[in-house]
Amino acid sequence: MTRERSDEKDLSPLRGLLDHQEGQILDERATLSARGLRRHAEPRLARDYRQAFAVDVDRILNSLAYTRYIDKTQVFYLVENDHITHRVLHVQLVSKVSRTIGRFLGLNEDLIEAIALGHDIGHVPFGHDGERHLAEICRQVGIGTFVHNLQSIQFLDQVERKGRGWNLCLQTLDGILCHDGEIHEQSLEPHPEKDFKVLTDEMAAKMADPRLNLVPMTHEGCVVRMADTISYIGRDIEDAIRLGLIVREDLPPNCTRVLGNTNGTMVYRLVTDVIQNSRGTAGLAFSPRVSAALKELKDFNLQRIYLNPRIKQGLQDMGSLFEYLFRRYLNDIRRDNRDSPIFVHFLRDMAPRYREAHQPAEIVRDFIAGMTDRYFIQQIPAGMRPRPIAAP
Repeated sequence: MTRERSDEKDLSPLRGLLDHQEGQILDERATLSARGLRRHAEPRLARDYRQAFAVDVDRILNSLAYTRYIDKTQVFYLVENDHITHRVLHVQLVSKVSRTIGRFLGLNEDLIEAIALGHDIGHVPFGHDGERHLAEICRQVGIGTFVHNLQSIQFLDQVERKGRGWNLCLQTLDGILCHDGEIHEQSLEPHPEKDFKVLTDEMAAKMADPRLNLVPMTHEGCVVRMADTISYIGRDIEDAIRLGLIVREDLPPNCTRVLGNTNGTMVYRLVTDVIQNSRGTAGLAFSPRVSAALKELKDFNLQRIYLNPRIKQGLQDMGSLFEYLFRRYLNDIRRDNRDSPIFVHFLRDMAPRYREAHQPAEIVRDFIAGMTDRYFIQQIPAGMRPRPIAAP
C-alpha cells in the first residue's frame, strides 16, 4: 500500500467547494455530485478532490473495455474504409452532444459524460448483428439472452479490474442500463426512486424481456438516451452515402425539410429542439413536429441501411463463427485447458469471486463479448475467416 507523503496537502476541501457551487449553479433537476451513491464505501475517496461522477469518468476511461472500443463495429463491419464510424467515435459523439444539451439545461455534465462514455461498453464484435448471434447462443446454453446494456454493467461492475469491478455510482450504472437509443420517444421523464436493489431487479427484468423499456432515474440519463439517437441517426446516413448504399436524394423529403439533409444540420436542429422544449419542464422532450420527422428518419435508416442486404454479406457465416468460438472456449474451460486464450487472455489472475459467481457459459459470454472485431477474427482458423468487403 502506498503511503501518503508527509508534505502532501489535503485537497479534499476543493471537492466540498465544487459540491457547494453545484448547488448554487445547477438546475434544480440536476443530480448533484454529493448524491453519488456507490455500492461499496471507499474510505480513500474521502481525501479525493474529485467529485463522485468525475471519479466514474476517470474509471471508465481507464477501463480495458473502454480501450477496446477502438476496434468495435458501429454499423458497418468488415469494410475496408478508414472513414467509417467505429464504436469509439460514436461514444465520443454521444458524450459531446449530451454534454452540450446538459450544459444548456443546467444539468451535471460529469454524470452525463460518465453515462455516455460507458453506455456501449457491452457491445460485442460486429455490432447488433454480432449481438443477435451471441444472444441466440446464450439462450441455447441456458444462461438467458444477451443484451448489450446488461453486458455494459457486467463489464464495469463484475469483470473489470480482474473481477473486482469499478464500484461506479448507482446513477452512472442506471443511465448505462437505461440508454436504449433505439426506442423512439417524443418525451422522457426520469423515474428517480431507485436504489441498488431496483437496479438488480431491473437487470433481471431486462434479461427476461429484452424489449422492456427501462427509464433512467436521472435527467442526465434521459439526456444521454436522447443524445444516443441524435448522434447516430445522421452519422449512419453519411456512412451509408460514403459506401454507396444510398444517395442524399433518397432521404424522405419531410425529414429533410424539418431536420436538414446533412449530419451536421440534423445534430444542430435536434439538439436545439431538445433544449427549447425541455427548459423548465419535468423531463426531456422533442417538439411533436421534430419527433415525427425523427421517427420517419429512423424507419428510413432501418429499411434502407440497417437491413440493406449489401451490408449483410457473410451474415450467416458470422453466426457459425460465433457458435464455433463459443463451443471451443466452453470445452477449454471444462477440460481446464490452461493454454487456451480464454485462460491466457481472460481468466489469468482473475479474482476467485468472479470464477465462483459465474458458470462456464457465462465466462465464455463475457470473453467473446469483450473481443474487438480484429481479435475475434484472429481466433478463427485462417481458412474460416471472413473476407473484408472492398469499399469506395
